[in-house]
This record gives sequence, structure tokens and C-alpha cells, in this order.
Amino acid sequence: MTSKPEILPADAPLKGIYLMLGAAFFFALTSAISKWLGREFHIVQLVFFRNIVGVVFVATSIWKRPLIQEGGKLGLLIFRGVVGTLSLYMLFYAIQTLGLGRASTYQYTYPIFLALFSWLLIGETLNPREWLAIFIGFAGILFVFRPDLSISLRDNALGLGNALLTAVSYLSIRQLGLVYDTRAIILSFMLSGIVMPVISMLVGTYYPMENLDFLIGTFKWPDNAFQWLGFLALGLTALMGQKMLTQSFTHDKAGRVAAIGYSNILFSVLIGFLMGESFPSVSMLIGMLLIVGGGILISFAKQKQKVAVK
Repeated sequence: MTSKPEILPADAPLKGIYLMLGAAFFFALTSAISKWLGREFHIVQLVFFRNIVGVVFVATSIWKRPLIQEGGKLGLLIFRGVVGTLSLYMLFYAIQTLGLGRASTYQYTYPIFLALFSWLLIGETLNPREWLAIFIGFAGILFVFRPDLSISLRDNALGLGNALLTAVSYLSIRQLGLVYDTRAIILSFMLSGIVMPVISMLVGTYYPMENLDFLIGTFKWPDNAFQWLGFLALGLTALMGQKMLTQSFTHDKAGRVAAIGYSNILFSVLIGFLMGESFPSVSMLIGMLLIVGGGILISFAKQKQKVAVK
């Protein structure tokens, strides 16, 4: 049985596009701020402050409007928080070692892995278009994943690890969203993003481990008002990006909005260039285009599946 398609206001698609463009820009700005702060502070401290700012706003929202949920999957909720925080560790580390453009490109391979994990772990059926998208995406990864003397295999692997963990995290959100308020899921991630960095910094203070520098670090007090403002901006830009991302999906079709989200890669490359990073090579540009193409193909394939089920 089919149902009538949802009728949106005439200007809704444009609002969705503008909101997603704004979200992509704010997320790119968050990455740029983390790169700037990362020159003086360890990435685990960046993760800590990013979540401290966000948790205040989410907790305030819950205080004003209490959670209404079924619950019952506390273990999965904690798992999502831990995996999400680890992916953030890897993202901030990749930004420092690989640069904004390459780190952002790796990050946006997560839809490719999400589709693959959905098939492997929960038995979702993939149509030929989705398999083609996965193939295109992996071809793009091969073009970007070209370790040389200046970029180690380990740094590339950690950059790609962020996408893998993001896919696992989003897969768990699908299950959690059935029984938990969205704010509870976000709060669990942010609380993990506070507790885990504290543990990382305590361990790093007494037991420094150079081979685990993407997980273990130390705390350093900001020296001036600009650095304090930087940490505040880190949290606020991430929060604005998340808010605009959520709102964008209420104004237009998910596939089209998700496709616009790939503008984050363009913003990251441009901001990285302004911050002194080299412009991507031809092979990396080809890889970026293939990854974006694969991701967009999956976004629209998922959209068509949802329409067919209605």
C-alpha cells in the first residue's frame, strides 16, 4: 500500500539546502579551529572542551522539556557514546597530521561503510546502485590513501578509522532512536566526550605513551583570552552545525540534503588552503570526486528505498 507523498512548502527545499550548507560550513569551521588550537593543545583536550560547551545546551533543553522515551538499551547507549568519542579523537588527530582537506574527505566516506556494515551486521539488502556506490567509494579511497614520505600509513589509517567508527556509531543510533529521545543519545555522546578525555589526560600525565598519542595526552591551561575564546568557539560552531544539520532534514528530501552535506569537503579544502595547507593533488581530487559521487549515489538510493516502502 502506498501513501501520498509529504507536501512541503514551496520554499522548503531551498531552506533545507541553505541549512545544510550552513551546517557544512560550521563543521568545517569547527575543524579549522581544532587545527589552530591543536598547535598548542593536545587533541584530547580539544575533545573535552568541544563537548563541555555542547552538554550545557543539551542539558538545558532536557531540563526545560523532560525526556519522553522507552529506554532499555543502556549498554548500546554507552557503546554509542564511547565509539562516537573515539571517532572524534581520530578526526581531530587526522586534522593535525593529514590536513583539513584529506581528513574531511576520509570522514565523509562513512556512508560507504555504513551501507556495507548495514549489509554485514544487520542483514539489510543492498540494491545494484548501492553496490556500485560502494565500489566507487572504495576506488576513491584508494586514490586518497596514497601514503608517501610526508604522510605515514598509520596517519592515513587513523583518518580512515574515524569514518569506520562513525559508521558504527550511526548504525547504533538507528537502533537507539527507536527507544530513546534524540537528546538522550546526543547527551550520552557528549558525556563520553567529557569523561574519556579526562581519563586520557590523567593517564597521559602519569603514564605518557607516544605510540598512543591519538588517545593519551595532557592538559594545558590556556594562556590568554584568545585561546579561551577559541575553545568556546570550538563548542559553539559544532553545536550550530549539529542544529542546522538536524533542521535541514525537516525541509527537504533526505537524499538531496545529504548530498549538499558533501560541501563540507570543499569548505575544508578552501579553509585549509587559507591556513597554509597545500592544494590537493590531481589524484586526491579524483579520489574526492569518487567518494562524493559514491556517497551521493547511496543517499539517493536510500531515499528511493524509503519512498518504495511507503
